[in-house]
Amino acid sequence: MKIKEKTAQRKCGSVSGKGRLLFGVLLSALIVCNVALVGGSIPYVEATEAGTDGADGTEDDSVSVNKISRTSDNEIDDDDRAQADEDMLYYMQSLEVRYQLDEKIMENLHKVFDSAVYYIANTKMSVTELWAYVAQVKSTMESTAVATVSRTTSEFLQVGDNWATPTVSYGQAVDIVLPVINLGTEELNDLVVEPEVSTVVSEWPFEPDATSYIQTEPYIPGSSTKEAAMENRREFTFHFTARSDVMTGYYPLKFRISYTKAGVRCEEPAELTVYVRTVGKPGSGIIGGSGQEATGAKPRIVVTGFETNPGEVFAGDTFTLTIHVQNTSADTAVTNVLFDMQAAQEGEDKTNTYSAFLPTSGASSVYMDRIDPNTNSDIVIEMTAKADLAQKPYVLDVNMKYDAGTMFDLTDKASVSIPILQESRFDTSIPEVVPSDITVGSQANVMCSIYNTGKTTLYNVQVKFHADSVDEASAFVGNLQSGATGEVDVMLTGIAATMDDGAVAMEISYEDEAGNVNTTEKTITLYVSEPVYDDMMMDGGMMPEDAVTPEEGGHGAGLIVGIIVGVIAAAGAGLGVFLTIRRKKKAARLLADDLLDLESEISSEGEDKE
Repeated sequence: MKIKEKTAQRKCGSVSGKGRLLFGVLLSALIVCNVALVGGSIPYVEATEAGTDGADGTEDDSVSVNKISRTSDNEIDDDDRAQADEDMLYYMQSLEVRYQLDEKIMENLHKVFDSAVYYIANTKMSVTELWAYVAQVKSTMESTAVATVSRTTSEFLQVGDNWATPTVSYGQAVDIVLPVINLGTEELNDLVVEPEVSTVVSEWPFEPDATSYIQTEPYIPGSSTKEAAMENRREFTFHFTARSDVMTGYYPLKFRISYTKAGVRCEEPAELTVYVRTVGKPGSGIIGGSGQEATGAKPRIVVTGFETNPGEVFAGDTFTLTIHVQNTSADTAVTNVLFDMQAAQEGEDKTNTYSAFLPTSGASSVYMDRIDPNTNSDIVIEMTAKADLAQKPYVLDVNMKYDAGTMFDLTDKASVSIPILQESRFDTSIPEVVPSDITVGSQANVMCSIYNTGKTTLYNVQVKFHADSVDEASAFVGNLQSGATGEVDVMLTGIAATMDDGAVAMEISYEDEAGNVNTTEKTITLYVSEPVYDDMMMDGGMMPEDAVTPEEGGHGAGLIVGIIVGVIAAAGAGLGVFLTIRRKKKAARLLADDLLDLESEISSEGEDKE
């Protein structure tokens, strides 16, 4: 059967505009008419690889009732062109029915068809080249239809009905068998199946222990019914091992499937999703099908206390610090816990800074693999306090970094205050007692200096003197900074004669940084004696009867009394001069000390500016 009606179209070229649809209808009508002429339906036509030979032995290019030669070097004629046009038209119509294409998409298909008809009508080629070109046009038509239809992936590729959700516990191996069926009527070729693997525990429940999980399949036949599609299904088996930190719940497993259909490779792979039920360790967390943490609570690590060994830490000492921590979460464990202890900066020079505490091992970090829910744990680290620390509490920051379930690199921070003690030290100059012998009712001057030789401040320094022979006296020195000097200047009054070795207690007291009172006692020597009176002063100032009176003794007795009075007056004047000179020397010494301190401060400021 030959179609002559297309000759006019080939000569006129491609049909355009509204004529495209009219042309398709006309061509279909012509085909129906031709079929009616032979008195039945269109006969089955089978393509052969080569032409049949005629009776004379030459190649017969004619088409028999049941065979069409599509492989020949002979040049095509109008009959060949008509057959090619019919084949492309039928294929275009099948695409319309299969994909339920709208008018716009059909317009694009007609453009491809018209262009092919015009090319065949105006091009000389062999029979082989003709049908190769027809196959190429069909592929273009398929691409045009598929590119504009969203149902290119999961429309016909589905998970088989025999799928059953497997269950696996942490650390166990499992086989995931994925049944894939083709609900389409056309065969799919060169299938490539690959799971979407992740290293995040909330996205993928298995150990990523392989570089690739790709599996391939040559083809899946098309089927007209779902039952036939199940019979033609392909099953892909994957071997996995559940992670040790997998959470409890349902994980989605996504698989990408690439394929070729009608000679066209899919632009986007199909995506099939199945689920696996996992059982994690106690406290590992719960995950929903969406991959999100079910509880939503963020675990916390808190510091519940600390202790040091020894209990009192002095500057320069090495001590063991134990910090008590707790995971406050009721159901989620924390893992990969890193504690980093950082002490406050307490000093620096031009190139370095110094922390109050330094770890003896050189590392300030402590690692823990896991802390179970609502569980306490201890951090133990050995540290050394700097020798020049002042006596006060020092802050130690505890920086924490950890993972919990689906949450990673969580951070917390806590601080502890460690009291550091500094040994208080002081010294005194040799006390000067002038005079060292006094009588009852007279006074002696006591002077000395107090030096703060420690590295902590001495607060409210006082000096008290007490003994049975002197009236109690005290001197308030005040606060003494480290390296400072305080002066003591006290007048002691004799109240009773010394009955012992003349020892007078000098009690020095001060308060430390914590307000504790510390007392140190030293001694000075001061003798107190009863006053000595002449016989003429006895008995109420009357001289004894046998004493020589001025009348009886002449001027000798008066001379003696005058000499005694003069000596006493001279002694008193000399003592007054001596005490005045001492006070002047003391004032000069204090002035010199102040000048030295001022000079030292000026020198230090000059060095800092340089």
